[in-house]
Parts: sequence; C-alpha cells; structure tokens
Amino acid sequence: MPFRPSHRQLEYAVALAETGHFGSAAKRCHVSQPTLSVQIAQLEQQLGTPLFDRTRAKVTPTAIGARIVEAARSVLLTLDDIVTVAATGADNLGGLIRLGVAPTFGPYFLPNLLPVLHGKYPALQIYVREDRPAAIERDVMTGDLDCGLIPPPASGHALTFRRICREAIYLGVGKDHRLAASGRVKPRQLKGERLLTLGRGHHLFERARELAAASGADMREDYEGTSLDALRQMVVMGMGASLFPELYAKSEFRVQDHVALLQIDGWPASRDMGYIWRASNGRAAQFEELARESEQACAALGLSDEPPKHA
Repeated sequence: MPFRPSHRQLEYAVALAETGHFGSAAKRCHVSQPTLSVQIAQLEQQLGTPLFDRTRAKVTPTAIGARIVEAARSVLLTLDDIVTVAATGADNLGGLIRLGVAPTFGPYFLPNLLPVLHGKYPALQIYVREDRPAAIERDVMTGDLDCGLIPPPASGHALTFRRICREAIYLGVGKDHRLAASGRVKPRQLKGERLLTLGRGHHLFERARELAAASGADMREDYEGTSLDALRQMVVMGMGASLFPELYAKSEFRVQDHVALLQIDGWPASRDMGYIWRASNGRAAQFEELARESEQACAALGLSDEPPKHA
C-alpha cells in the first residue's frame, strides 16, 4: 500500500506554511516544536521530496510543497465536513451554514427564503455575509464559507455550481432619456452612451463590459457605483445608463424613481444564479437540499429558467 500522510501531519504542514515558523506552527497545533519538526521531516522523507525551504528568517514551502499544502487544506476541510455531518445529521441541513451572497441578489431573495427554511428546519442557523462573487469564490475554496449564492463561478474546476434560477437583466435609463419611452433597446443604439457599473469583482461589472464591447457604449469605470442603489441614483441624475437585475428591479423600483427599464434585444440579457460549494465537500447533499428549497422560492417570485418578456 502506498504511503498516506496522517491527518496530523497534514495539519502540521498547513500550519507551518501559514505561520512560516516551526515554533508558531507547533503552538497552533498544541504540540512541542521538536514533535512538529520530526513529523515534517518524516513526511518529507516518506514523500521523497523537500516540502519547505528552511532559513533563519522564515520557513517557506517549495514549489511542490505549496501544491501539497493546498491539497492538505482540501483534505482537512473534507474531514471537518464529515465530522459536521455525523454530529448534526441531515434533519437540519448541518445545523449551521456559513453562506456568502452576492449583494445584487441576496438581499432581495433571502427574505423570501429564510422564513421557509426556518419553518422547515427550526434548528438551522445561517450566517450570511454579503460580498463580491470573486471574494465568495475564494472563501468557499479556503473553507471560510461553506457555500455561496452567486452567478456561475469563474474558477469552476474545483467548485460545484447548482443553478436555482435565471433572472433577466435590464438597462435602466432616466425617464427623460431619448430611449426611455421605447421599452426595448438594441445594443447598436447604445453607441457612445455612458454605461455606469459596479466595481470589479461583481458579475455585473463583467456583463457591463461585455455590453460596452458589443455596443460601443462608453463604460465609465471612473463612475463605479458601490451598490445598485447608488447606480440607480446616478441614473436618475442623468449621469448615464446602468444594468439592473430583475429581482432588484421588482423589489426596489417604484414609479417615482424616474428610471425606465429597457429590455435589451439581441444580447444575452440574463444571468444564472445558484449555489457553489467545494466539489469535495462532504455536505453536498445538504447544499443540494438548500438549492431545491431555493428553487421553489424562486418559482414563487416568478424567477424561472427563462427571463420574462417584459419588465
């Protein structure tokens, strides 16, 4: 049988990589420094390759060591998932879910989902953190979050994406804009228009960049909004046009907002939303159930696999 590192050896390797010091790593792992040093040396000998470069200033992983440390993190996270599932069972979806949500979707969707979940799983706690999808992807990979509710991830090879709905994306313009009364717009009609957007790391930033490239619109990165509400106010002030997702529009737009929502013809004006989790996560069945509950909530909101024909 090939050599397999113990979980303690993996913990030591990860701690040493993160602290860069044998003494600090030993303290974190609650062992003596000689014990940790011996185990790291034994791990290197058994694997047949040095994992760390040792200097007086700092201990750093070698190239192969960095890859092994990353794999070790994944193994340890999976072991943690197994313990969580065994301790809590499936009846309450694991008891606690640390959920990252895109701020352009979560605040307008979760109020419709969470009461349903609480009624069905009263012992379930959901810790919700709003962040940019790029940051949520990173934190799901490192285990700082259990799962995320975002558009399809950019780095999908190590993540599972489970779609729950597709929502339309509309172009918002001021009520006095030349296109406001048409109800629809073709990309070519946007040539030269100022296109406002959220900052980098948001899915809508990438979509706005795609629309600008397809239409010749002027994407104003110097006028990035910090939120959809901020973008809406800039549109009202005539500073430009911006993209708004369907659920936000349904939740927040009013007649007195002085913004017209236009359907964009001849451009993929929609986005998929769903849950991501590590492909190796032992709680996949719980997250699948969370996704099924969310699909029903989306259907109740009128969000389905196809965007509506009118705003």
